Amino acid sequence: MLLHKMKISELIKQICEEISSLDLGQKIDEINKIKEEIHKVSPFIDEPVDCVIWVKGDYVQANDYNPNSVAPPEMELLRLSIENDGYTQPIVSMENGIGVEVIDGFHRNRVGKECEAIQKRIYGYLPIVKIRKSQEGLNDRVAATIRHNRARGKHNVSGMSDIVADLKKRNWSNKKIGKELGMDQDEVLRLSQITGLTELFSDKEFSMAWEAEEALDEVRNEEI
Repeated sequence: MLLHKMKISELIKQICEEISSLDLGQKIDEINKIKEEIHKVSPFIDEPVDCVIWVKGDYVQANDYNPNSVAPPEMELLRLSIENDGYTQPIVSMENGIGVEVIDGFHRNRVGKECEAIQKRIYGYLPIVKIRKSQEGLNDRVAATIRHNRARGKHNVSGMSDIVADLKKRNWSNKKIGKELGMDQDEVLRLSQITGLTELFSDKEFSMAWEAEEALDEVRNEEI
């Protein structure tokens, strides 16, 4: 066993020596390949963070369903953090045929592309992990993006209501929406109502909740 470990150690040294002589693009490509091969035999193969690779910035594309918004001061703080501390979190992504689409990390993506000093430091590349294959359907991607945002306490209410409406159109029940997005049923109903598209929510569950609210309003009016 010791001899076997020594052989692996020597092999790693030889590989690193070979890689060190390559130009930048080749070096990054080969390191990515090694990481991906090691990931295949890793006991943590089901964890995306087990394999962080670096890809060119133009290969990373924003999605069109992120309800998260960051105020200018917070965006500046993120830039300052990445500038001083480096990238401590990769961008969560999935392949879309022409590159990778951002699932979480839209603003980390922006900083790496828009801040000249940082872009230069990381050679125009960005750190990514790829989401599990089981989560690559559109609804799953939307749910994953929202879960990441809500875990940080950041999401735009109007954007969330639009997404809830879209999921309803895709025949997701209130129960499924609540489970996948980490919401209780009252929150799902409130977001449904914000859209003003009540015809989308004519199911019994919604109607009962609406009637109950109207009854409460009547009681309140009588008390006044």
